[in-house]
Amino acid sequence: MSDLLDTVLAAHGGLDRWHSATRLTAEVQAGGALWGLKGQPGVLDRYTISVDLHRQSAAFAPFAEPELRAVYTPDRVAIETLDGQVTQQRTQPRTSFAGHTLETPWDRLHAAYFAGYAMWTYLTEPFVFAEPGFTATEIAPWEENGEIWRRLQVTFPDHIATHSRVQTYYVDAEGLIRRHDYRPDVFGAADRDSAHYTWEHWTFGGLVFPTRRSVHLTDEHNQKVAEPVIVSIDLTDITVSS
Repeated sequence: MSDLLDTVLAAHGGLDRWHSATRLTAEVQAGGALWGLKGQPGVLDRYTISVDLHRQSAAFAPFAEPELRAVYTPDRVAIETLDGQVTQQRTQPRTSFAGHTLETPWDRLHAAYFAGYAMWTYLTEPFVFAEPGFTATEIAPWEENGEIWRRLQVTFPDHIATHSRVQTYYVDAEGLIRRHDYRPDVFGAADRDSAHYTWEHWTFGGLVFPTRRSVHLTDEHNQKVAEPVIVSIDLTDITVSS
C-alpha cells in the first residue's frame, strides 16, 4: 500500500473504524449546470441518500417527484414508489450511455445511474482504495493557491462502476482529499479532466467526510475553470451506522 494512501486513510478516520461501519445516510442539496444540460433540471435538488458502504448500492428519495425514489446497483437501476412499486427499471444501465457526448440528453434512469455510482464513490473514498483490485500510486505533487498537494493516482477494478478507471486525488498537508480529477466515461471522449473540489471536512461517527463539493471543467493547464459550476453537492446530517 502507498505510504500516501496510509496517510490519507488515517486522516479520514482509519480502516478499523471503516470496517466496523456498514451504512451511511445523509441529507443532500445538489445543483450545477449538468442537470439542465442533460434535460433533468431539479431531478436531485434535495434528497436523502442511503449507501451500503461495503457493496455498491445506493438509494435516493425523493427522486424527481415527491412520491418517488431511485435505487442503484451497477447492474440495475430503478425508479420506485416510496412503498416499493417499480415504475421504471433498466438492467446493465452502463450500456445505455453508448455513443453519448456531454450534450446528449438523459432520461431519469440515466440520471439515477450517474448519481448512484458517483455518490457511492464519493462517500466511500478513500477507504475503498484499500480493497482488493484497487491500486494507488503516488505521482508528482501539485501546487494550487500557494499550497503543495501530494497526488494519489488510483486505478479502479473493472467490477466497480465509477467515472473512469484511473482517477487522481490531491491531498493536503493534513492528509485530507481536497481535489479529485477524472474524465467521466458516460460523457464520451473528453480531452480535459473534471476537477472536483472538496472542503469543510467534519467527523461523523468516527469517519471524516467533506461536506461541500464543487465540480468544474479544467483548462489546458489543468487549472480549474471557475464558471460554470458543473455539479455542486452540500451534505448535512451524515449518519454512519455500525
